[in-house]
Amino acid sequence: MGDPLFAHGLTLAAVIIVIVKVLVAFVALLVSVLLLIWAERKVISDMQNRIGPDRAGPWGILQSLADGVKLFFKEDLLPEQADRRVFRLAPYLSAVPAFLIFAIVPVGGVVTILGHTTELQVADPPIGILFVLAMSSVSVYGVMLAGWSSGSKYPLLGSVRASAQMVSYEAAMGLSIAAVVLITGSLSTREIVADQSRHLYSFVPDWNVLRLGIVPFLIFLVAVTAELNRPPFDLVEAEQELVGGFHTEYSSVRFALFFLAEFMNTITMSAVVVTLFFGGPDGPAPHFVRWLWPILWFLGKTVVFLFGYVWLRATLPRLRYDQLMDLGWKALIPLSLAWLLVVGGMLVSVYWGLAIIGGFVLVAMALSRSMTVGRASGEPPPASPVAEPAPRAVTVGADERSGAP
Repeated sequence: MGDPLFAHGLTLAAVIIVIVKVLVAFVALLVSVLLLIWAERKVISDMQNRIGPDRAGPWGILQSLADGVKLFFKEDLLPEQADRRVFRLAPYLSAVPAFLIFAIVPVGGVVTILGHTTELQVADPPIGILFVLAMSSVSVYGVMLAGWSSGSKYPLLGSVRASAQMVSYEAAMGLSIAAVVLITGSLSTREIVADQSRHLYSFVPDWNVLRLGIVPFLIFLVAVTAELNRPPFDLVEAEQELVGGFHTEYSSVRFALFFLAEFMNTITMSAVVVTLFFGGPDGPAPHFVRWLWPILWFLGKTVVFLFGYVWLRATLPRLRYDQLMDLGWKALIPLSLAWLLVVGGMLVSVYWGLAIIGGFVLVAMALSRSMTVGRASGEPPPASPVAEPAPRAVTVGADERSGAP
C-alpha cells in the first residue's frame, strides 16, 4: 500500500515531514513514559490503600520528572573489573529498539500536512512484523551484555536468566504472530490494521482477536509480558537472589536508560498488541474532526493494556524460575503451534480445521489415559514415610546415682 507521502518521489517536503514525524513520535513516547511511571505509582498506591506521590506538582504528576533530574545529576560509576566499551554500550541496546518498534505502529489514519497527505505512522516497511520480532530480540542483548560486562556474578546471573527467558518465550510469541500473518496475508502493520476494519455485523468488529479464537492473543500477551520482564515474570531483576539483577553496577544516566527502556517497551508492546489483535486505530468516527477519532481509539485501547500491566504488578506474586520455564516450553509453545495448525486448516476448509481440532483432542485424551493407566498398573505406589522410633528412656539405678559399687 505505501505511504502516500512518497507518491511523487522523495522530495524536500517529504523529508521534512518525515523528520517532524520522528521527532513528534520520540517526544510523545518520552512523555508517555513519564506519565506511565506516575500512573503506575498512583494506581498501585490506590490498590494498596496508600497515597502515592503527591508533592511534586499537582497530584504528584511531576514526580517522574524530578526522579529523572536526580538520576542525571548522580555520580556515574564504572566498576574496576568492567569491560568499559560494552558496559557503556549496553543501555543503548535496550532503549533504542523500543523506539524503533514504536516507529512502525500506526497510531491514526491519514492526514494532510501543508498540502501533503501522509499516514500517522513514522514508517510502514513491508516486513513490519518481522522488524518487531528482530528488535525485540536485539533488546535482550542490552540486558545480557550489561550483566556480562559488569564484572560481577550477580548481574551475570540476571543476564543469563534474561537470555533463557527470551528464548523460551520468543518462539511462542513468533508463532502467535504467525497466526495473525496467516489470516491477514501481510507483514505490514498498516495492512494488518486495514484488514481488521471490516465488520461482521453493524456492531461486531472483525478484529483478529475474534477471528483467531482469542487463543493467539492470550499466548502473545503472556509471552510479551515475559519478554518485558514485567511481574509476575520479573525474574531478571529478582532482588531476593540477585540484589537488583543485571543493572546492579549501573547508576546515573545509564541506569535511567534501563529504566526508560523497560517502560518504553511496555508502551510499545501494548501498542503492538492493539495493532495485531484489536484493529489499531479502527473504531467508529463521527463526521466532525475525522482525523482525531482514530488517534483517540488507539490511545484508549493502549491505555487499557497499560492499566492491565499495572494491575498485574499490584496483584500477582513473582513466579519461581522453574515455573517460568515450564510455562514457556511445556504450555505456550505446544499450544501456539497447535493453534497455528488449526488456523491453517480453517483457511483451507472449515472441515479441515474441525478435523485438526478433533485430532488434537483425541491425542490429548490418549496421552492422559496412558499416563493414568501407567501410574495405576506399572509404577509402584509411593512409599509412605516411616516414623523413626522414639529414643528409649534410660533409667538410672539408685546405686549408680549414689556411686556405690
